[in-house]
Amino acid sequence: MTHQPINQSTKQQMAKEMHLEGKNTVVVGLGVTGRAVARFLRSRGAAVCAADSADPQPLAAAAAEMAALGVETKIGPHSSETFAGADLIVVSPGVPHTLGPLREAAGRGVPVIGEIELACRFMSTPIVAVSGTNGKTTTTTLIGRMLEAAGMQVFVGGNIGNPLIGFVDSGEKAQIAVVEISSFQLDTADTFRPKVAVMLNVAEDHLDRYPDMDAYIASKARLFRNQRPDDDAVFNASDPRVRAMGEAAVSRRLPFGWAQDIDAAATEGAVLTAEGIRVKMAPLGTVDISLADFGLPGPHNRENAAAAVLAAMAAGADAKRTEAVLSAFTGLAHRLERVATVEGVTFYDDSKATNVDAVRRALETFSGPVVLLLGGRDKNTDLGPLAQIAAARVQQAVVMGEAADRLERLLAPVVAVTRVDSMAAAVQTAFSLSRPGMAVLLSPACASFDWYENYARRGEDFRRQVEALQRREKA
Repeated sequence: MTHQPINQSTKQQMAKEMHLEGKNTVVVGLGVTGRAVARFLRSRGAAVCAADSADPQPLAAAAAEMAALGVETKIGPHSSETFAGADLIVVSPGVPHTLGPLREAAGRGVPVIGEIELACRFMSTPIVAVSGTNGKTTTTTLIGRMLEAAGMQVFVGGNIGNPLIGFVDSGEKAQIAVVEISSFQLDTADTFRPKVAVMLNVAEDHLDRYPDMDAYIASKARLFRNQRPDDDAVFNASDPRVRAMGEAAVSRRLPFGWAQDIDAAATEGAVLTAEGIRVKMAPLGTVDISLADFGLPGPHNRENAAAAVLAAMAAGADAKRTEAVLSAFTGLAHRLERVATVEGVTFYDDSKATNVDAVRRALETFSGPVVLLLGGRDKNTDLGPLAQIAAARVQQAVVMGEAADRLERLLAPVVAVTRVDSMAAAVQTAFSLSRPGMAVLLSPACASFDWYENYARRGEDFRRQVEALQRREKA
């Protein structure tokens, strides 16, 4: 089947709109996504109850905002009564869809869906969806910029903080939506069908949410399940788990990866070479994209670049502008972000690295000795590989947070470990253990929720402490 770039003539309605007026709906979670869902439901004439199991005080402002919209709020432990009369339940990504009251409601036939599923029921804009364990935001951002450079009107959002339902509710016009999609969002998606689906990698993560790795992999694989032969599946052929997903897709298969992992006779896809990316795609033929000026370090970022190029070109971007975007891109905050150099010691913020694979990828970018800062809330993943990684690349480790005990026991046999009880102490300790020419890397391997609202707040605190150290050293 011939594939055409996405344009107005190829848009298709993903599913019939749901009738919401007069319906009793429950939104679970009062974060950014939950509030956006509540606003949308109210604008469509639904009665809305917003429920959140968190402590009331931090949610006071959110509850007040909802009350002003006529939304009832129930804050505190969930009860079956909250969901008893619901015609529809919409679950925020941070809320497990397996909670008892939600399972009971689903058993009664009540639709229990997520924000992404709700949004796609009310939009005809084609979607480029990006998922994977690591690299989602970088790749989503790159694709969005490539399509904008091609002259398209683009919405960029999803799991990166700009909910897709907010785009639908705003009435904003776009030719294409580029959205980051988490496994949690895929769990509550039923009819969601991206025109271009991108799977970057799958590594152990979120085992505090999933019973085992197989369940997590199955969740990720849902990205491709509703695609049709005239859609595109962009997948990492250098990742065996992702390769299996991509090869099972019924859509056009566009693998990317390193030369040894891609069949040289393959008619379509992207191969990473020493110089850049060689793209084969009908009807464009073969084009070469240079990475000579691509500024992001590490082989993983070259994989992200290849995925972005394939997805953007499948959606209608041209090679020349795509290459220009890669050359101009300087990266995103909290992802191997250089913060400052103090007395010859360079500090890097990789707070987004919340799993072992992300830490490994970060450490691979350094050729010299590293002082590694790690710790936070354990996600029940296997931290064991950290010992081998640290033994090869880390000179000193500084551990903190709820996972400090586990990390100290794991790393002490292979590297010197110091335990601290604050980010300020972590930065000062790391500096004292360093010498000129060394790097201090915050790459935690854990979630941030023991001390911080999210990984960004953790990274911001790290930056503040480094800047304070810099001022003290200059004084």
